[in-house]
Amino acid sequence: MKIGVIAELLRKPLFEDIAFAAEIGVQGIQIQVKHENGIDLSSCTDQEIAALDAEVKKHGLVITAICADLGGSFQLEHEYRGRVALMKKIIDSAAKLNVKVITTHIGYVPDCPGDPVYPTMVKSVRQVAEYAAAKGCVMAIETGPELADVLKCFIEAVDSKGLGVNLDPANLRGVSCEDPVYAVKTLAPYIVHTHAKDANNLYVGSSAKFYGLRNPDGSLRNITARASGFAEVPLGSGMVPWNEYLAALKEIGYNGFLTIERECGDDPVGDITMAVGFLKEKLAKLN
Repeated sequence: MKIGVIAELLRKPLFEDIAFAAEIGVQGIQIQVKHENGIDLSSCTDQEIAALDAEVKKHGLVITAICADLGGSFQLEHEYRGRVALMKKIIDSAAKLNVKVITTHIGYVPDCPGDPVYPTMVKSVRQVAEYAAAKGCVMAIETGPELADVLKCFIEAVDSKGLGVNLDPANLRGVSCEDPVYAVKTLAPYIVHTHAKDANNLYVGSSAKFYGLRNPDGSLRNITARASGFAEVPLGSGMVPWNEYLAALKEIGYNGFLTIERECGDDPVGDITMAVGFLKEKLAKLN
């Protein structure tokens, strides 16, 4: 397994993020679609793509994935067409960069396929996944809102070679109270990318309330349970069982990226730098 980082979390202009990522010893970077001081991969030129590609290669890195969390919903008939069109533009840019994975949240997948938004989610996600497959890419659903068994059933319902999983153990453990090891074993055929993030569950609650489940008209469901309590923490200090989790990834033959994500805290750059050392030590013992 290899170590990456979400470049923008280093909080510098994009090309400086890339250079700094190389300095702290990672092998790859995940890039957001829109960077405050960089390009917009949903509307960029071929020249901008070429410049980005050259900068990444100059520092001996690869782009692990594109993060495509940009508004719109896969749950609603009146919104999904815009989200699908945007995703297709991002996939086009990813293909030009030779990036195979585009990660995204798709919204909470209902437990029951009979839920009124379920067919719309299957239909809309399938359109993106089929387009991704045609471009040699994979749309990777980020874990967290729903349990692994629910996500597995949804992926099987979509039934596309262009659909996979971006496994985030912190979202699973912190929000849905799912064991990341079980999730790895359950979703094994579909895991194409992972986030290295840690979290604590503060109290058990509704992950549907935490992420928001919509009605077909766009209104939020009236979920009376309180939302799950979740706190992101530096790698190794939360509830993710890293030894067992990494061993499970190795057992299923995963050899992709562990891409560090640290979205909060007083010193995210320091936490990210620490996380690189943490993962290197864990991987050295694992091998």
